[in-house]
Amino acid sequence: MKEIKIILSGCRGRLGSYVASLAEERGCRIVCGVDKAAANGVLPFSVYEGFEEIPEEVKADVMVDCSHHSLTGDLLRFVEGRRMPAVVCTTGQTSDEEDAIRNASRNIPILRSRNMSLGINLLMELVKKTAVALGEDFDIEIVEAHHKKKLDAPSGTALMLADSVRETPGREDSEYIYDRHDVRRQRGKNEIGIHSVRGGTIVGEHSVIFAGEDEVITISHSAGSRRLFAAGALSAARYLADKPSGLYTMGNVVSDAL
Repeated sequence: MKEIKIILSGCRGRLGSYVASLAEERGCRIVCGVDKAAANGVLPFSVYEGFEEIPEEVKADVMVDCSHHSLTGDLLRFVEGRRMPAVVCTTGQTSDEEDAIRNASRNIPILRSRNMSLGINLLMELVKKTAVALGEDFDIEIVEAHHKKKLDAPSGTALMLADSVRETPGREDSEYIYDRHDVRRQRGKNEIGIHSVRGGTIVGEHSVIFAGEDEVITISHSAGSRRLFAAGALSAARYLADKPSGLYTMGNVVSDAL
C-alpha cells in the first residue's frame, strides 16, 4: 500500500489530533502541520503557524484541513499554488467560501463533507434507496442527538440526510419541519420532520424513520468516538491523492469501496 503524505491543517484541534494519531496505521504520514498554536507541546512533525511558512521543499500528496472555515481563503491559495488535492473537513462555510471551494475545484481535486464518517455516508445511500423503494406513502422523520456543548441544531448531518431524501423522485418539493411545538395541524404529505436532542457526552446519533401504514422502518447510525471521523478523513485523503480536478464528497469514497 502506497504511503500517502499529508499536510495537516488544524493539527492541534480535536479532529486534527485524532487524524495525526491514526495516520501511521492507515498508511499515511503527516509531513507537517499548520496551527496557530504551533508552539504548544511537542509533535513528531514540524508545525507552522501559517501556510505561507511551509518551506517549498516540504512535499505532500494531499492537504487535510481540520481547522476553521475562516481559513478557507488562505488554505485554497496554498493548495492551488502547489497544485495539491485538499480534503476539507471544516463546516460552516459562508456562501463566498462555498463559491471559492467550487472555483478552486476546477483546478485541483477537493473533497468536502459535513460528516467524514464512512458509515454516515453509507447511511445516506441507504436512505436514498429506501425512500425510492417505499415511495411517497411513507412519512419520513429524522432524529439526531449530540452532546450538550454542540452549538448548532439541527446538525449538519441531519440536514445532509434530509437533502439525500429530497434528491429522490417525488420528494423534490419536501418541506423541512423543525420540531412541531408551534404547529397545530395534521402532518403534511410532503414534510420531512427534523428533531434535535442535546445532552451529556453523546458523540452523535442519527435515525431516519420511515413510517407507513401498520409498519415502521428505522435506519440509524451511532458514533462511539470521534476517531471514526478521523478514519474517514484519512480514507478520503487516500482516495483523493490521485484524482483529477473536481469537487468530490464522501459519497464518492463510499461508492469506490462498494
